[in-house]
Amino acid sequence: MSHPIISEFDIIFAGGGTTACVVAGGLAAWDPSLSILILEGGQHTLNQAAHAQPYRFLSLRAPTGTTMTFNVGNPSPRLNGRAPIVPCAHCIGGGSSVNTMAYTRAPASDFDDWGADGWESKNLIPLMKKLETYEVKPDRPTHGYSGPIKVSSGRCKLGASEEFIRVGMTYHKRQYMEDTDDLETCNTYSLRRYIDGTTGRRSDVAHHYVYNQAHNANLQIWVGKRVKRVIFHDPVSCPDAGQSSSIVRASKLVVVSAGAFGSPAILERSGIGAEAILKRCDIEQLVDLPGVGENYRVLDHNGIFVPYFAADGAITMDPLWRGKESVVQENLAQWKLNGKSLIAQNGSDVKIKWRPDNDELKAMGPAFQPRWKEFFQNRPDKAVAIFSLFEGILPPRNYLAAFYCTLYPTSAGSVHIKLDKNGQEGIDFNAGYLDDAAVCGEISGPVDLNAPDLIYTAEDDEAIDRFHRDRVQTTGHSLGTCAMKPRADQGVVDARLNVYGVTNIKVADMSIAPKNVGTNTYSTALLIGEKAAMIIADELGINADQPCSDSESSWRNPQSRL
Repeated sequence: MSHPIISEFDIIFAGGGTTACVVAGGLAAWDPSLSILILEGGQHTLNQAAHAQPYRFLSLRAPTGTTMTFNVGNPSPRLNGRAPIVPCAHCIGGGSSVNTMAYTRAPASDFDDWGADGWESKNLIPLMKKLETYEVKPDRPTHGYSGPIKVSSGRCKLGASEEFIRVGMTYHKRQYMEDTDDLETCNTYSLRRYIDGTTGRRSDVAHHYVYNQAHNANLQIWVGKRVKRVIFHDPVSCPDAGQSSSIVRASKLVVVSAGAFGSPAILERSGIGAEAILKRCDIEQLVDLPGVGENYRVLDHNGIFVPYFAADGAITMDPLWRGKESVVQENLAQWKLNGKSLIAQNGSDVKIKWRPDNDELKAMGPAFQPRWKEFFQNRPDKAVAIFSLFEGILPPRNYLAAFYCTLYPTSAGSVHIKLDKNGQEGIDFNAGYLDDAAVCGEISGPVDLNAPDLIYTAEDDEAIDRFHRDRVQTTGHSLGTCAMKPRADQGVVDARLNVYGVTNIKVADMSIAPKNVGTNTYSTALLIGEKAAMIIADELGINADQPCSDSESSWRNPQSRL
């Protein structure tokens, strides 16, 4: 069936998430004559309160929300029969528009571990500095102070975090530091956020890389457009939300940037992937690339929320998250005035990148010892987990939640397309959660710091194991399904992000990460975007040394062109 070619562009981005916006925005700023199209299946986020006001991130994850896609995995016996559900962004800006805004960065050695030419930490640190404005403390050697993305302590703090730090310093003997994201420090408390310290707004890529270039008619964003496949020697096929098909042509380059779930699906629908996967979906194989959709890094990082009752007088996010009108309006008025109030809060004021001491390591048992010795022991910049505090949960009283997630799980899963019995496309998603690898009750008041430590029995350990398998969940840090590795090692792209076996197609998003990263992945997605923009600019002969403008005037103007 033939389709009319409705437009032609120099570069087309299949997906409008975090990395796509960084790359497209950078290229458009460096060469405004370059015609660029971003195709996004979701919707716009321009000046929308749900995306600008930090406290509202939780509402974006509701089942009734329209800016997230919920990917349901295959039931796993490792999860006691549960089917894991992994949300991913479905809007312009991707994860930067919907995430928790927690600022963490991977240790520099994570990028050296990737083993990809040009992606060593010494080459990436200048880009890390270029993209951020670090508002916390001046003159830090690994931080930047003039980039588009703002990093701050936030405009409002909650009291429980101070107690969390005090108890941690007293009991666990870990200290507080202003900068725990210097690419090497572990075992100290702090927390920074991707929140503008002046305005109290979310610091996302949509407003700071693409919406701020509304004056450039050569940078176009089409929403409600799901990219079906890339047609070789012909244009990109892009059905709209109603599934009526349109065609657009890329004269120079197609950049697949639909994330760890979307990017492998586009490649497989285009005939790039493993023969068995494509055959079962009745797709002609054009390139034998069995690494497509593999290497799903243990469903990102394994996370758990453990709830605690808070004192009745404690200030938490619960009234706002429950939508108590008087509290919302009071805080909203203050936020509009000066960017302060709980509107500028994500509910988490503290975190620690944790490595066990000798006693803790012993308590973790013998099963962890080989992994410790092989990966962590002689690498002091590698944290085993992140612990943080969320000051609010939602139910009708004050709550706190301790959150912890493992950073380098060894399991790996996969994401592929499949057809159901009615011939409709779905996903065949194996998360890999816990593949490798106590009874709670209410008490009154806090535990005395001098109380003896709990001694766990074998029965307790079994109960804790069941608790984790019943409740472990995603942290939304999916990656690795179009890995930047040698083709013979199930790689999908090379170090220049070119898809093996074809020309003029690149992948640029978290799916290219060949190994896990010990961080919330927004920072890594930004970095991949900056690096990809440099690569493409170099190949097109564009001068990428000029700084990108970050004027707010265009995106604050409701008449801005979309």
